[in-house]
Amino acid sequence: MSRKILTTPIKNEDLDSLTIGDIIYLTGYLITSRDDVHQRLIKQHKPLPVDLSGKAIFHAGPIMREIEGQPGKHEVISIGPTTSMRMEKYEQAFIAQTGVKLIVGKGGMGPNTAEACRKYKAIHTVFPGGCAVLAANCVEEVESVEWLDLGMPEAMWVMRVREFGPLIVSIDTKGNNLFENNIKAFNQRKEVIVEDICQHVDYLE
Repeated sequence: MSRKILTTPIKNEDLDSLTIGDIIYLTGYLITSRDDVHQRLIKQHKPLPVDLSGKAIFHAGPIMREIEGQPGKHEVISIGPTTSMRMEKYEQAFIAQTGVKLIVGKGGMGPNTAEACRKYKAIHTVFPGGCAVLAANCVEEVESVEWLDLGMPEAMWVMRVREFGPLIVSIDTKGNNLFENNIKAFNQRKEVIVEDICQHVDYLE
């Protein structure tokens, strides 16, 4: 079975055929960008030190270790995803301003991100939780780090990865949202089940 691999720089046409639920892998540049990075760009209007156009970001706070004998060079010990919804209030503007094409995180995102993915041709994907060491093994090299004054988890770590994944597409370029669809489907099934249960269960008033 062939793997669907996206390679940076990612173009719009690379994403057109993807739909929610698809499993993909990433080769190329993946840059950690979470709460403080989003706030610095959108809220504080500070230009990013890394060009994210056509690249991928990771909502993650990694554990890094400086390589002995190589000052300034780091290796990844662990890099698990953080909750993407924390970035929801900034993500639409972040996508618009940076040209980022692939977002990796944990859990779903909301309507603002879905609208941005539709308008600017980007996708959000989910990396499985609990697999931080697996993710680290997909990193070929940590090329650089920016904004380290924010601390290790919040800094922008510029990484080269090979077949990083599996990544589950949760929002596609049409604005379809896997998590929102699942919530609606669950609620529809739940209402029928609860109604049936109530017909067979009595309670004391």
